[in-house]
Amino acid sequence: MRRASYTLFSLALIIFYLSLDQRLVVASQFEGFDAEEIDDSSDDLHHSLPPPTITQSHSPFPDPEPSNSDLIPEPEPESDSGDPSLEFWDEDEFEGLPVEQVVAQTLESPLIAENATQTLDPETAQDTREKNKWYAVEIACVSFLIALAINHFLGKRHNESLALAWAAKFASKDTIFQKNFSFLGVGDGEDSPLLLKEAPNVFKFYASGRRYCHGLLATMELKSRHDLISRLFNLVLPCKDDITFEVYMNEETMDHVVFAMARKKAAKTMHKEFKDLHRFAGIVSPPAGRKWVSEELAVISESKEVAGDLITDTLLDQTFGVNEPYCFPVFGDKAMDKYGKNFISMHISDQHPGKHRKMLLFKFSLPDAKHMDDIVRLVTLIPYYIDLVGRYRLSSQARNKSESGRQKAAEEAYKELQNARQEALQKKKVERKKMMEEAEAKMSAEVLRKKETKERARQVKKALPKVKMSRGH
Repeated sequence: MRRASYTLFSLALIIFYLSLDQRLVVASQFEGFDAEEIDDSSDDLHHSLPPPTITQSHSPFPDPEPSNSDLIPEPEPESDSGDPSLEFWDEDEFEGLPVEQVVAQTLESPLIAENATQTLDPETAQDTREKNKWYAVEIACVSFLIALAINHFLGKRHNESLALAWAAKFASKDTIFQKNFSFLGVGDGEDSPLLLKEAPNVFKFYASGRRYCHGLLATMELKSRHDLISRLFNLVLPCKDDITFEVYMNEETMDHVVFAMARKKAAKTMHKEFKDLHRFAGIVSPPAGRKWVSEELAVISESKEVAGDLITDTLLDQTFGVNEPYCFPVFGDKAMDKYGKNFISMHISDQHPGKHRKMLLFKFSLPDAKHMDDIVRLVTLIPYYIDLVGRYRLSSQARNKSESGRQKAAEEAYKELQNARQEALQKKKVERKKMMEEAEAKMSAEVLRKKETKERARQVKKALPKVKMSRGH
């Protein structure tokens, strides 16, 4: 069928070509007309169908003179597609479809097949998504580890620089501790290090060689800047860098003194937590007719006499002697905002629990390395109070009151110890009885019967009257 259609199509083309050739010969005999002007119906055919290969016969008539239009070559129609695979394509296979649509379908067919393959393969797509997910998790973990390492290094360096800045300000040559103590540092030699690093955020300083005391231990507890989690936690609940001074007083020099001073909120907490303050002291109200500490502070003392003697005029706002070396107002209303903003607490007691019972405790907050001058007056309080407490003596009335209170406390402590011993003995008895009951529960019925028989015989023998026999002569 297809072959017959090709044959008819070829015959129709031959007949059309012969008729066209005759029309050209006749038209060439008229002047002013070109052969191309007559050919007005064959353009569509040339554009729509490819010309077949035909051998042209020579005409006996002479050719007409070529015109200007014949000298200009006619532009060839552009191909719809640059794909060389479309040079030979079957028209009958795409009969009734435009050429542009056929070419587009041919070019898009690989993409459609690829998309279809991806759509029809869900396992491959799921594997790809899982791989991408694990890649993201690995990247996050590696980034977190890098952040931990960088933060550890930077935080460690920051804490070390802060501790060294404090040591350079207060423990180097011609500073407060170098002038008031004979030996500085944690070693025995002259070149011993000043600071002992116990942790990335804990540094200690020791000094000795001063009258009225065995020595001094300063502990700097800085922020955990080396720990990324702690650093993030500090952003939510901020904390400060603290330094605590522990002064171990001589037993024979320090009298009966229980005294503390802190900010009001911290003072209430100290009064509940410290046994010596809770047992011997109470919050002291401001005395009448005398300047007192700032309203931000609260004083806890065993008696008003001790509080008045330990809070001297030197530490309050006084107009005279401010420029003198031993006059440094700190706790007054005017001086507190400027010099006492880093003050946390002060605790002086001869009833501390532990090895050293007579101690002075000072706790301050540390500023940054560039503002160490802000705590100069606070650090100067330490040697000042060592000398003040070492020379201080109670009056006879205050001494009798303190001794009676300590005797009563000793009796209460002895009673508490006896009660604790009784509780321990009672607890041992209960445990022993429980062990015996458990052992009896594991015994067999025959053993229990023998034990009950033996216990009954013992009870009967115990109930019989005792008879004394005398030997007759």
